Amino acid sequence: MSRLVISPRHLQTISRHAMASYPEECCGVLIGRSLDDSTVVERLLSVGNERQDSRHNRYLISPETVLAAQKEARALGLDIVGYYHSHPDHPARPSEFDRENAWPWVSYLIVSLDGRRVVETRSWRLIEDRASFDEEVIDQAALGILHKEAV
Repeated sequence: MSRLVISPRHLQTISRHAMASYPEECCGVLIGRSLDDSTVVERLLSVGNERQDSRHNRYLISPETVLAAQKEARALGLDIVGYYHSHPDHPARPSEFDRENAWPWVSYLIVSLDGRRVVETRSWRLIEDRASFDEEVIDQAALGILHKEAV
């Protein structure tokens, strides 16, 4: 099982973004590196939901925004390793729309909200044949250990 290594500070930032965006979905980019079976998040890029309609249950990050995030990541020697978004008043599980618009090999962190209260945060990876997602372990404790190994 793969794992998403992310700091409590980054999870708090994502939760605050989700609560501030309620009742619309928030979204953002996870920037970091992949190490064996782990994806390590080193930076967040919180972006605006660029979708024009159905923002309560859909989000859009434009290609131009993704390109800008990719340039920022590359300048730091990092990669886009995933995306996050919120599910207002819905579980932190990928929807069919999420599956249809996802890419394998990256993490999808989903924050579930009940009103403006975060209920749960889960992370997912689309399997290669794009049929479904596998859940990832969210690991907040391994961050310091992996940073030492990478040096």
